[in-house]
Amino acid sequence: MARVLVIDDENDVRITVQQALEWHGHAVSLATNGREGIEMFRDAPYDLVVTDILMPEKEGIETIIELRKLQPAVKIVVISGGGRVNRHDFLEAAKKLGADAAVKKPFMIDEFCEVVNDCLAKAPAADRA
Repeated sequence: MARVLVIDDENDVRITVQQALEWHGHAVSLATNGREGIEMFRDAPYDLVVTDILMPEKEGIETIIELRKLQPAVKIVVISGGGRVNRHDFLEAAKKLGADAAVKKPFMIDEFCEVVNDCLAKAPAADRA
């Protein structure tokens, strides 16, 4: 069982992801934006963070950068619907800045859970060849 923090400003997304990950045996905490998520992460580090990109108060790219400073080996899965611009640009930028995986919204929950489990199964970043 992994400790997972889900950061997304959309309540329906948070709840759906929480239920799916809990069904897969993970302990899940929820945050509504990057600022809140970083505060929670500082209080109790997680094995994996799922974060949206476009959020109020602190967006996902800033959140990824700060998470990498706090715990370089934490696994990060970024999710985004992209807003008004091409969502693939956000997802690719997030991967270049430290996300382990990127999933575009809307997504099939089984495929999303597979991405999460694959990330958790990989060795920490420092151990990868």
